[in-house]
Amino acid sequence: MGWGNARLNGAAAVCAVQLPAIGLIWWIRILLGDDYAYAGAYGFLSVFVLACLLVVAPLILPVLGLAHAMAQIVPAEALARLVVRRARGPLWAWHVLCAAGLGVVWAGLAGLLWHWPFTVTAPLLAALGVLPVLGLGWLRRRTRGFWGVWLPSLFASVGLFLLVFLGGVLATTTGIVEEYEPPALSAEQLTGVWRGDEGAVLSLGTDGRAELTDLPSESGSADRSAEPPFAVCDGTGTWLLDDKGAHDPYAHDPYGDGPEGRAGVVVRLDGECGQETYWRIGGTESEPELFVPFGDPDAPELRILTQG
Repeated sequence: MGWGNARLNGAAAVCAVQLPAIGLIWWIRILLGDDYAYAGAYGFLSVFVLACLLVVAPLILPVLGLAHAMAQIVPAEALARLVVRRARGPLWAWHVLCAAGLGVVWAGLAGLLWHWPFTVTAPLLAALGVLPVLGLGWLRRRTRGFWGVWLPSLFASVGLFLLVFLGGVLATTTGIVEEYEPPALSAEQLTGVWRGDEGAVLSLGTDGRAELTDLPSESGSADRSAEPPFAVCDGTGTWLLDDKGAHDPYAHDPYGDGPEGRAGVVVRLDGECGQETYWRIGGTESEPELFVPFGDPDAPELRILTQG
C-alpha cells in the first residue's frame, strides 16, 4: 500500500495524538527539576509557554504530526516491507519493530549532535513509533475523510493529555514522584576539576586552594543589568564548602530557596579580578553541577559547571 495524501493525513493524525501528552510530561519534568535559584520567574515562564502552546496547538500539531510521520513512520514501513520479503511475520508487526528501531537510530544521532542521554532518549523515541503504527492499522480498516481522521485524533489527544495530567497530580500528591532536592556533596566529592562553557575551568584542591581559568565571577558592580553581569577571571584562590548556605547571596532573594539558602562552594580569588563568588550545588549525586545565576534575578544569566 502506497503513501497517498489520505494515508499521509492519517499518519500525521495518529502521530499528533501523543504530542500534547509528551509536551505535558516534558513540562512536569521541568517543574520537578532544579529551578537554578529563580523558581518564581522560571515557573511563570514555563506556565506561560505551556499556555501559548495550548492556544496554537491546533495549528502546529498537524505540521508536527506530519514531520514525525515522515521521519519515523513512513521510512519504517519501507524497511518493514523489505524485511517481510525475507522473513516471516505480519507486516504490521515488522512495522512496529522497524519504527522502534528507527527511533533508536534517531536517538543515537541526537546523542552525537546535541549530547542527549542515549539511555533516556532511545526508549522514548522508540516508544513514539509504536502508537502511530497501531493507529494506522485501526484507520486502515475504515474509510474516513479529513474530519473523520482528525476529530478522533483530537478527542484521543485530549483524553491522553488529561490522563497524563491526572497521573502527574496523583504521583506528586502521593509522593510517588518527589520534588527535586539538590545532592548533599562532601568536600571530598567536590574536589577535582569543574568545567563550563567557553573554556571555563575551576580546579578545587584537597588543601582548600583553587585554580581557575576563564571562570565567571561576581564583578562587584551594583548594576545588575550590566553586560556581562560577571567578570571572567584567571588565577588562583581559595575555596570552602558551605553546607548550610550561610554565604548564599540569594538566600533572602524572592527567587531563592529560603532563609537558609542552598549548599554551595565559596570561591575567593587572590588577585583583583572579580569578587567572592558563591557556586550553588545542583544536578544529581551521579552528575553534580555548580551554578551561579548572575545579574538581575528576574532575568539571570546562568553559568553551570560540571565535574570532569
